[in-house]
Amino acid sequence: MFLNFFNELREAKVPVTLKEYLSLMEAMDKQVIGRDVEEFYYLARTALVKDERNIDKFDKVFGHVFKGLDSFADAVDVQEIPEDWLRKMTEKFLTEEERAEIEALGGFEKLMETLKQRLEEQKKRHEGGNKWIGTGGTSPFGANGYNPEGVRIGQDKSRHRRATKVWDKREFKNYDDSVELGTRNIKVAMKRLRKWARTGAADELDLDQTIKNTARQGYLDIEMRPERRNTVSVLLLMDVGGSMDPHVRVMEELFSAARAEIKNLEYFYFHNCPYEGLWKDNRRRRSDVIPTWDVLHKYPSEYKVIVVGDATMSPYEITYSGGSVEHWNEEAGGIWIQRFVEQYPNFAWLNPVKSGAWDYTGSIQLIREIIGPDRMFEMTLEGLDGAMRELSR
Repeated sequence: MFLNFFNELREAKVPVTLKEYLSLMEAMDKQVIGRDVEEFYYLARTALVKDERNIDKFDKVFGHVFKGLDSFADAVDVQEIPEDWLRKMTEKFLTEEERAEIEALGGFEKLMETLKQRLEEQKKRHEGGNKWIGTGGTSPFGANGYNPEGVRIGQDKSRHRRATKVWDKREFKNYDDSVELGTRNIKVAMKRLRKWARTGAADELDLDQTIKNTARQGYLDIEMRPERRNTVSVLLLMDVGGSMDPHVRVMEELFSAARAEIKNLEYFYFHNCPYEGLWKDNRRRRSDVIPTWDVLHKYPSEYKVIVVGDATMSPYEITYSGGSVEHWNEEAGGIWIQRFVEQYPNFAWLNPVKSGAWDYTGSIQLIREIIGPDRMFEMTLEGLDGAMRELSR
């Protein structure tokens, strides 16, 4: 059963390795969890899934392979008879003839329709019958009884594995690439930007080279090396205020994750368009403005630029001087965006607005024409992953 699970994960394009599978089997052998399927689900997901994007595929395979199981008592040898098995001997078991007489209600839709009708009609507890919602009988609805096609309600464990639907059983929910980001998901995506290099002082022991030197020289010859560091540099430009107010939470998560994952990070704020001035403190944006030309000259073209904004404004702010809603801009916002695009080949724009609305917003279309249609990404798991791929090219 477990080997089949492993094979089906591979067929579903979940990148599971043999080493990970053996680690899972070792955990099962050491009884890290009990025989509960839900506990096994979390253990297997932890051991076998390395990327959140594959959880959807994992859930589908898991639901298919282990469908109908609540525990592994039927799948492995058990040396001792559990105490609750003795209690089950008092339950009602039907002969094959009796089971054959119990007819299915006519499919899932008819079953759920009848359940709704029963819930409306039934006024009290029922036990041992063949119609009402109850226990220990042959009704399609209830617990601790038997019916070839039924709905189990309020029972801890399945008895005959025959329920069409389990009323109170946890359903594993698929993950969706279109959901909004969280700090942890952003950190995972930003790991794609890592560029490792050994720079600085040699303060780390190079064990492999030390062994080679010692074997060659005949005496202990210690080799040191610089620590491996992430050398990627990122320039983060963030739109603030106005139409960006509804997106404050996701912007804070993005900023927090970026500062945690990227050591060499420079950030600036702008409103609507990055005009001739940027700032680092919104409380002092009127008095402490940094000329955009200084930013373009200070940070070399090796920097990767991420612009975060909804690109939603009057088109005049992008196409005309004096179009800004806050000040008189000598040059149009589109000219400054073009300068960033020309200066930094690795450029991406993250937009918190749903991509389905982009074609209906004139300013978004204008900015996409300037930066290139493939450089704007929706601020979702899928979009952020695409942006990191673009910046890593």
